[in-house]
Formats: sequence, structure tokens, C-alpha cells
Amino acid sequence: MLTGKGQLALALGGVVYLIAWLFGSKPLYPVGIGLVAAVALAALWVHLLARPRGLHRQFDGDSRTDGDDVDVGLRVETSVGLPAASLQGSELVNGLGEYELEFQRVKRGYAARYTLEDVPRGRYTIEPTLIKAGDPFGFAVRETRVRQPGSLLVYPHVVELPRLFSETGSRLADGQRLLLRRQTGFDLHSVREYEQGESLRRVHWPTSARRGKLMVKELEDAPRDEALVILDAEQATVTGSGRESSFEVAVRAAASIAKAHAARGQRAGLVVNDRTREYQAIHSLVADWPRALELLACSQPTGRHALAGLLEDGAGPASNALDLTVVTSALTARLADRLARRAAGRQGTAVVLVEPGSFAAGASASPVEHPTETRAALLRLDRAGIPVAVVRRGDDLFERLGNQDGFGGADDAESAPVAVAAHA
Repeated sequence: MLTGKGQLALALGGVVYLIAWLFGSKPLYPVGIGLVAAVALAALWVHLLARPRGLHRQFDGDSRTDGDDVDVGLRVETSVGLPAASLQGSELVNGLGEYELEFQRVKRGYAARYTLEDVPRGRYTIEPTLIKAGDPFGFAVRETRVRQPGSLLVYPHVVELPRLFSETGSRLADGQRLLLRRQTGFDLHSVREYEQGESLRRVHWPTSARRGKLMVKELEDAPRDEALVILDAEQATVTGSGRESSFEVAVRAAASIAKAHAARGQRAGLVVNDRTREYQAIHSLVADWPRALELLACSQPTGRHALAGLLEDGAGPASNALDLTVVTSALTARLADRLARRAAGRQGTAVVLVEPGSFAAGASASPVEHPTETRAALLRLDRAGIPVAVVRRGDDLFERLGNQDGFGGADDAESAPVAVAAHA
């Protein structure tokens, strides 16, 4: 289509030609015809420009984490044809804004770059790219939408934790510590008749006595997650916005703990208590961890059901995990009771409480008083011997989630359930 400059040149050419005809001025004829011809040539030039054959987009760097600047490179391939005197465009990244593009001529195409600054965690889709090709005179321009599906994935910060605040196990009611041990991973599947030469250790004596002949146990391999991390993504529990929200800190905490388990060769798992309650096994840092990190990068607080309900289902990863860590901003009496009952069954249990009050607007840096229900829940967990790490806005996750003396003892009032409750 013609630009404003092209329309003006076309109109001027027509006026000059009309004046030349009215006054019989032969020198003005070439001027008028030349202007009209220049506009027509520009329109023809743009029409004959090679259409983009493909668009390639590349994000610099192997991985991008929250707060990074991301350089984006674009390359437009063209077929054989007249080169464009100018090639411009724009690209809309949903959630981040629209970015202007200035393409430069390169071998068999055009290239452009732009930078996304300080990108928050999340997944960002990219709309079809608008490309504007112009003629040398600036009289005409051709707009083309090039659809190249793509998205930008920005991961949360992961803190390397050589030790965990809960790694030595939980305490029993009398104050003794319970060390976590791996189970064999085999469950009784069925029984069958004994065959000559089999070990008597596999004999299932109750069935043998009932049937009057030797019956042996048929075992089935039923591997469990040794460690499971549950991220509470219930929408109603989030305080603050953007990076200064309790959910963003909870995501970083869950990612750091899950990776710490996987780095030790444990069969680990991750559950996000969002609307779909997604689960990701992490049995390998190479194969599974990238998928878990992607799940955390895309996680949003869309959950509609309280976390306690997930633990009360009696099935799924939470019931089978040997060691469970819950990351939440809503420590309710119902949740504390469910975790205490789990700990009473000698199942490893730990809690990371991302204190929501510290993320509220106008909250001070000093410790915030816990609500009555939270204080009672903290005392319930302490009596059950469940280690708790309390994380507030601005806290160093390495210190909060790393190994602490005495499961958050009285020497650290910010992470000790009893000390926090008494202070409040």
C-alpha cells in the first residue's frame, strides 16, 4: 500500500500534469509523468519483493532465570527477488509488551535483534511477527504477518542446598529423632504354590496353614518416591504481587528442595496444588529435572482446593512418599493435623511456611505476628516433632532451608515453631 509520502507524490504528479495540460507547458509534462511513474514503480517494487519464506527466532543462552535480560535474535529468509530498501517490523510478547524491529541485510535474508529486560518467571507466548518491507523512495510499504509459533520460558531461581533443614528426619513425641530409611520397594502381590528348591523365607505361613500346603509370596516391584515436594498453589493463600509475593518465594523454595533431593540420587517427585494438581517424577537430574523445572516455571496460583484435602485423599504420590515436604503460605489446623498423623506413622514430614503477613502491603521487615490459627498449628507440628522452616520476605533461602540446629531450635526464633508462637 502507498505511504503518506507516496500518496502525496502521486497527487503532486497528477496536479503538475494537469497544470502542464491546461497551460501547455511542455517542461512540466516530464515532471508530472515522472512523479506518477516513480510512485507506480515503487508500488511495483514492493509487490515484487520476495515474500518471507520463513522466520527463525533464537533466544541467547541455554537457560533463563527470573530477572535475566533475554536477547532475542530474528532471521527472515527470502526467496530470490528484489531486495527491500528497508525492512522493519514489530513483535508482541504477551505479558511483556511489543518490541520494534529494525532488520539488517544479511546473506540470503534479513536479521534483527531486541532485548527483553528483567523478565519475571513464567511462560510467554509470542504473537505472529509483523514485517514491513519498503521501497527505496519510501512511497510504498508491504505488511506481512509471519506466524512462527514460539514461547519464552523463564525459570525460577534455584538455590543449591548441600544440606536440608529436615534431612536428619523428624522427632518422635518423646523428643528422639527418627532417621529416614529406604524401603525395599516391593509389595506383596499374590501367593502361589511352593516349588521345589525355593527359599523357605518366601513362604507365606498364614496362607500355608489355612490351605494345608506350602504357599510362597509373589512379590511385585512397586517403587515409591522417596522424597516428595508439594507446592501449595491455592489462589486464596497468595499475598503480595509479582516478585514480591508469597507464591514466588514458595516456587523458589520448592524448586530448591526438589533439586536437592534429586541431586542425591533419590527418587523424588513434585506436586503442584493448582487447578489441575500436576505431578512430575524426578528420578534423574538429566531426564526428569528439566521437566520439573518447566512445571515450576509455568506454575500459577490457580488452585481452588485446600492442600489438606490433597493429603487426605489416601491415594496418589502423597500417600506413598517416604519423605514429604510441604511448601505453603496457609498453615491451617486441618493441614497441621493431617501432617501430624502422618508423622505419627513414622513417615518423614517437613513444612516450609512462607509467612504471608510479611508480603502484605506496608509490612515491616521485623517478624510479623502469626494469626491465632497459625500459632496453634505451629505448636501442633512442634509437638509432633515435624521440622518447620519459616520464610519471610527478604530472607536468604540458603539459610532458611539449609540444615538448622535442633530443627529450628530456640537459638533461631525466626524458624522455631515454639519460639515463633511464644513470641507472637
